[in-house]
Amino acid sequence: MVTSSDGASTIADGPTLHIRGTVLVGPTETLDEVWVISGRISLTAPLGDAARDVRTVTGWALPGLVDAHCHVGLDGHGAVDQPTAEQQIRTDRSAGALLLRDAGSPADTRWVDERPDLPRLIRAGRHIARTRRYIRNYAAEVEPDDLVAEVLAQSARGDGWIKLVGDWIDRDLGDLAACWPPEVVRAAIDAAHAAGARVTAHCFAEAALADLVDAGIDCVEHATGLTEQTIPLFAERGVAIVPTLVNIATFENIARGAEAKFPAYAAHMRDLHARRYETIGAAWDAGIPIYVGTDAGGSLPHGLVAAEVAELHRAGLPTDAALAAATWSARAWLGHPALTEGAPADLVVYPEDPRADLGVLAAPELVILRGRPIAG
Repeated sequence: MVTSSDGASTIADGPTLHIRGTVLVGPTETLDEVWVISGRISLTAPLGDAARDVRTVTGWALPGLVDAHCHVGLDGHGAVDQPTAEQQIRTDRSAGALLLRDAGSPADTRWVDERPDLPRLIRAGRHIARTRRYIRNYAAEVEPDDLVAEVLAQSARGDGWIKLVGDWIDRDLGDLAACWPPEVVRAAIDAAHAAGARVTAHCFAEAALADLVDAGIDCVEHATGLTEQTIPLFAERGVAIVPTLVNIATFENIARGAEAKFPAYAAHMRDLHARRYETIGAAWDAGIPIYVGTDAGGSLPHGLVAAEVAELHRAGLPTDAALAAATWSARAWLGHPALTEGAPADLVVYPEDPRADLGVLAAPELVILRGRPIAG
């Protein structure tokens, strides 16, 4: 049970917090206590004015969770208004997800940066897709000759990331196919890197993966098309994947809706779905970096980070690796600290040990964002 120094189940905002119990500061490192002083983590007890009003929290503490693939300001029809976007990000906050990588949104969400009560948001600009080769109202749609220019434009909208749509259904072919010629995607990735941005790509199928790795891609979303041929390429180059298995679970519904008109596509989606755990397990065994992402904000609700951790574990990631994919490892990958001296105090406290049962992650007892306890 998480308790305050006066026995209440949650605590009011205060200048100094004393976090006691088990504080997981790294994959193998724990502390018995840390302090939150002026919104930052301290490994030593406060002195002077900071020691006058100390409130104690007891439980199992983790760094704020990471959802490395979500969409704030987006639903199944396109951009949403600010109140709806705020509800989305508040739902993530309640789930303990305090660092979000927005993997493409047509909405302007810069207002989030002015709200200290909302999670930290890393944007990838708007999706970049081939004309009529993605979900309507989502992407900046261009043809190959204009891809580099659009990458540079979206780099200015993002926070160091670009999101390409690497494959989608080709209606003439009747199946998933790569969206960009190899030489074009190489030029686009080179341009993004020169502009200081990393590049990720939506990819369900097999066809685009080798060309994307050869072009220097940094990450691939979903990656259900990984094979015995491409898994070693990803591992050798250190290309990360964000599987979004809670979204891959919807492939059967997608296939059912498409099979009358596109039977080959429907069969392909079912095959990718059927071997999803085997694929991601093989990627982990090969040493490919894997991070937690939910794909929330399109057809899925926000707040699914714990469910995705459970899915990665089901796919073969050990408990500590699945936990790291949503905490220490993911934060390091995105350039944000965990529970280290002087780091922003973004943490989640649980009533039981999540290392013993990953299901504990689904019910955080207290969320602390920028040093302030959050209620609801």
